[in-house]
Amino acid sequence: MDDYRKEINISITNEGEERTVITYKNEYRNLMQLLNNSINLEGFGECGGMGRCVTCLVKINGLKGLSNVLERNEKVTLGKMGLADNEFRLSCQVLITDDLNNAMVDILAENY
Repeated sequence: MDDYRKEINISITNEGEERTVITYKNEYRNLMQLLNNSINLEGFGECGGMGRCVTCLVKINGLKGLSNVLERNEKVTLGKMGLADNEFRLSCQVLITDDLNNAMVDILAENY
């Protein structure tokens, strides 16, 4: 099967409401864009994906690996917030890859 057409299922929880989004590898530049397109979150990703503002903060359970990390500014930004756990991520720094298949994403940006 063409790797780009293999479905990636992501469970997303926002304000207690859960939904499943189906996407494909590289269909979106990053998880932030997928979330904005799927849920239309106001004020989400204010720095435009630079990894600096924490407005796209998510907690990812079931992430298979860290091969999708861009890490441009993410480690420093999360460190300033005291969020060193690998489950906390800036969604703008998470690429849409097979690593996200069956992952559970909790949108936390409004809590920080």
